[in-house]
Amino acid sequence: MLTALLIMLGLALLLGLVLGISALVFKVEGDPLVARIDAILPQTQCGQCGFPGCKPYAQAIAAAEADINQCPPGGDAGAHALADLMGVEYKPLNAEHGLPKPKSVAFINEAICIGCTLCIQACPVDAILGAAKHMHTVIASECTGCELCLAPCPVDCIDMLPISETPDNWRWKYPIIPIKALAFNAGEVSA
Repeated sequence: MLTALLIMLGLALLLGLVLGISALVFKVEGDPLVARIDAILPQTQCGQCGFPGCKPYAQAIAAAEADINQCPPGGDAGAHALADLMGVEYKPLNAEHGLPKPKSVAFINEAICIGCTLCIQACPVDAILGAAKHMHTVIASECTGCELCLAPCPVDCIDMLPISETPDNWRWKYPIIPIKALAFNAGEVSA
């Protein structure tokens, strides 16, 4: 019994050592710029930018294959933050990819829901809970408001409800200050 225990302990130490060395030898480092861009994006995974999620969009921005103004959920605040990070000039949101909307959460009318599971399959963040032929519900804290569950629903039992502004989700809005051009004559300047 003691021999078996010592053999198992030796094997565990040996395998642990092999895994530790393998982790050091085969370490794959990601691009830190992609991680910083991804941290700015809203993580809705909605695909409105033309990419399947926020990380592929971040990789495309880092590789200069995509513009910084393609994310409607990020809005102008996200475009400003991306412009600052990338050191490029700010561009207003590209309306071709959609317009910014207030943050919202999916709500399933459980009396109408037929339990088809199409919304569960469409949700990129697994925020919908339910089973076949049973009503479904949305985990509000997980829902990103991407609206990808709306189209596949055959009975239109899903509504997008805007999230009311609370101290926890309030964000500072960029001030809009009009800039006026003034005429400048070099002869009128006094010291």
